[in-house]
Amino acid sequence: MARIHCSVSNCHYWKSGNICDASEIMITSDKLGDRMPDSFDAPQASNAPQTPVSSCMETCCKTFVESENAAKNIDGVYRK
Repeated sequence: MARIHCSVSNCHYWKSGNICDASEIMITSDKLGDRMPDSFDAPQASNAPQTPVSSCMETCCKTFVESENAAKNIDGVYRK
């Protein structure tokens, strides 16, 4: 299993050492991420269209959940 690094320390899935502790993540293009609701995340990844981009600057992590909103479970993803 790959280790995912993340420096967004106010994310529910952030863990000391800048580790993403989400059970799964969804990375897509900024364009699709902007159009889709927060609930469109890793559990729906197999239904997502392909979203080619030209650079990393055009990508986003859809799995971000602010720490204070973690109890709402808006994305269907869980901490490992």
